[in-house]
Amino acid sequence: MKNLLKTPVLWYKSGSPWIWLNGGAVTLCMLMVIGLLGLIAVRGFGHFWPANIVLTSVTDNAGHKQIIMGEVVRSEVIAAAIARDNGYKIPEEQELLNRYLIKLGNKDITSRDFMWVLENGMDAWQYPRDAVAIERREWGNFYGYLVSINENGKPLLTQDAANFWPEVDARMKRALKLHDDIAHIEKVRIGGINNAIQELKLEHRRLELKGVTGAKMAEAEAGFAERKTALEAEYEVVKKERDVILHEATRDQLVAKTADGKEVVLPLDHLVRVTRPNEMGVFAKTGDYLKRFWEFMTTEPREANTEGGIFPAIFGTFIMVIVMAIMVTPFGVLAAIYLREYARDGVFLRIIRISVYNLAGVPSIVYGVFGLGFFVYYLGGNLDQLFFAESLPSPTFGTPGLFWASLTLALLTLPIVIVSTEEGLSRIPSTIRQGSLALGATKSETLWKVVVPLATPAMMTGLILAVARAAGEVAPLMLVGVVKLAPALPVDGNYPYLHLDQKIMHLGFHIYDVGFQSPNVEAARPLVYATSLILVMLIVILNVTAIKIRNNLREKYRSASD
Repeated sequence: MKNLLKTPVLWYKSGSPWIWLNGGAVTLCMLMVIGLLGLIAVRGFGHFWPANIVLTSVTDNAGHKQIIMGEVVRSEVIAAAIARDNGYKIPEEQELLNRYLIKLGNKDITSRDFMWVLENGMDAWQYPRDAVAIERREWGNFYGYLVSINENGKPLLTQDAANFWPEVDARMKRALKLHDDIAHIEKVRIGGINNAIQELKLEHRRLELKGVTGAKMAEAEAGFAERKTALEAEYEVVKKERDVILHEATRDQLVAKTADGKEVVLPLDHLVRVTRPNEMGVFAKTGDYLKRFWEFMTTEPREANTEGGIFPAIFGTFIMVIVMAIMVTPFGVLAAIYLREYARDGVFLRIIRISVYNLAGVPSIVYGVFGLGFFVYYLGGNLDQLFFAESLPSPTFGTPGLFWASLTLALLTLPIVIVSTEEGLSRIPSTIRQGSLALGATKSETLWKVVVPLATPAMMTGLILAVARAAGEVAPLMLVGVVKLAPALPVDGNYPYLHLDQKIMHLGFHIYDVGFQSPNVEAARPLVYATSLILVMLIVILNVTAIKIRNNLREKYRSASD
């Protein structure tokens, strides 16, 4: 009997309950994380699947019938009493009913993009095989039927022609190629010419500020005028080339009609995609899905960020984190080395360490306010006065931009790097230091050739934590360089190639903007989920890369530490 009573007590004292409790907690957390990511993936990436187009009609309380065509986004069950309170005639014996959210598109015609429809008064659903979904660069999607292809305003082919759909696909590909050619000319070639002309103006302004006058100034102005004339001549040639392509791009139009018979003319240069999802099989839809997802990852946003892609936000997040890591790593490592290896232990050192620990708990928005006031207005303003006076009153670095956003995040994550590096240095056995000194190495040689290499895994751990923290921050970035829309990347072919003064987009702020500032909530909802998962994936990729480097360093120096 006593042994039976002792068994639970011994089991409790052995520590096994705590092992099981910790294991269960970790498992629960992992399940919650996987479930959250799964929910985000399903709701976000399901947006790119080409849904079938539904045709039905709804009769309202007054007996008026409305024809509806579009995509069924989702459905839900509501209490019939709610519908009665809103004026719908629902039988008293009915307690529940379904309602469907249908994406109508045709916003330029109906002034509404989505519509909730009750199942009561709704006719049976039909799936017309010739119904088309047309993705446009403006006004969202169009749902209806194609009537004909026009060339220069004149009918060329009608919908009943045998080669109608192949011709639509061919002309759509042509229009997309011409659109890309125009975009390349405007962004790269014309953009380069405009940048060169602006540089000429700045060079002239620099000479004026230096007080250059007389023959030297006249000679410089003559050179500026000659170069400007050459640039303007080049611009005229490029502009004519652009105008020819633009004229070619506006050649073709599609004539379409809505479900209720209204005809509209859709220029092909304003379209992105023409599909017939009701006729597409699983493999065709899968190919279209992958194409849409790739466009989401590699194109610019449109329609107040509710259409198009997120590539500028992906690139802005990536380049900002990289610049931040380049700045925070040396400062954090050197500060940790000084505090651990050189600073004398005392009250002052303890105060510094406590301050570093407290800095890690300061709200991020405080760093944003500090970055705006000190980095942007003070340092940036002084830099403009010293090095970019010719650009004033237009600021160069005296305005929020990539460099200040990265520097603010570096300051935000600096305590993380310092603490992690200090812990790594403290774990290096003293016998290794003593052995190095006994062999005749100086203290600095021991530190930089023995101790620091052994502590590099801890430094990488600090960098991993810093990257994870920085990539997900939003509040401070709104003040120091991140904006709603900045399709121009901070990297281009114009000197100095990486423009640290340029404003950028960021995935975290993009999620906030689309989720809370969008004028079209239903259109933005799936993009919030998709962008959130892309942000998580980007953080995972950066962290996995850093973890791989850390593990390689750990294996390299394992034998030395043993």
